[in-house]
Amino acid sequence: MSSVATTAPAGQPRETDRRGKPAISDRARGERALGWKLAGPAFVIMLLVTAYPILQAVWNSFFSYRLTDPAARKLVGFGNYATILSDSLFWLAVGNTLFITVVTVVIELIIGFALAMLMNRVVWPRKALRTIVLIPYSIITVVSAFAWFYGFQVSTGFINHWLNAITVGTFPLDFNWFGHWWSAMFVICASEIWKTTPFMSLLLLSGLAQIDGAMEEAAKVDGATFWQRMFRVILPNMKAAIMVAVLFRTLDAFRIFDNVFIMTQGAQGTTTFSLLAYDQTINRVEIGMGSAISVLLFLSVLLIAAIFVRGFKVDLTGGRG
Repeated sequence: MSSVATTAPAGQPRETDRRGKPAISDRARGERALGWKLAGPAFVIMLLVTAYPILQAVWNSFFSYRLTDPAARKLVGFGNYATILSDSLFWLAVGNTLFITVVTVVIELIIGFALAMLMNRVVWPRKALRTIVLIPYSIITVVSAFAWFYGFQVSTGFINHWLNAITVGTFPLDFNWFGHWWSAMFVICASEIWKTTPFMSLLLLSGLAQIDGAMEEAAKVDGATFWQRMFRVILPNMKAAIMVAVLFRTLDAFRIFDNVFIMTQGAQGTTTFSLLAYDQTINRVEIGMGSAISVLLFLSVLLIAAIFVRGFKVDLTGGRG
């Protein structure tokens, strides 16, 4: 017979199961079962579609396998992983990827939250404002990357001319933005922030919409300042939305490929995790080495997701068990 968890009166312990954890109510158990029934078919199809490529990549990663010489294929076990982890280029790619991820996600969170607050409070023209904010996210990433690439080019770009005009002729017209690591990374991060901040603001806007306006009004009546309401009312009630937004963007930013490939192709030390896997698999046709890098990328994404879900301990079910 299933146990039913009820809200215990003050001072009384809550009912627990045999493992010492809070017992799950029949309502929560029913909602979980319904969720699996609704999402189960899509989950099975996605698993079937993605399982084979993942397992094939894992299998290939244990071989020294060059596509131009398939007859020389041989089993090397974890040799590819040992070679990768001892290569300075791999750790450079990891460092660049982490740098891009941290910088873009932090800035996107700040700007996205400001845009979400603006869209949530503006009454007119609310629909037009939301449409304008979402325009960059509607542009295909490759198209956006090419636009930024040509804008910062020495010969065809207009950025140098604008900066030269603003600084009254002191900024060099022939400055090569993609000829230095720091300037190339600036353009890559700026293009990524411009493109995906609307996505962050959209997720945060959904979290703001769930906050009861009466709570903020009550705090305002009690004399709370704007920042007090922000840190004691708004942000505590948006933990789940913030965690989801940051998690999604972190996973997406960690797999960045398009912008780097179009703008630098890894030149000036701007190689990233995904670009390194592409270079080994496509350009050098090293299937075994490229598969090993792809597996490490996949494991890194899983690790990031686990850290977010387990580390932040945010209740996404709204406290309903």
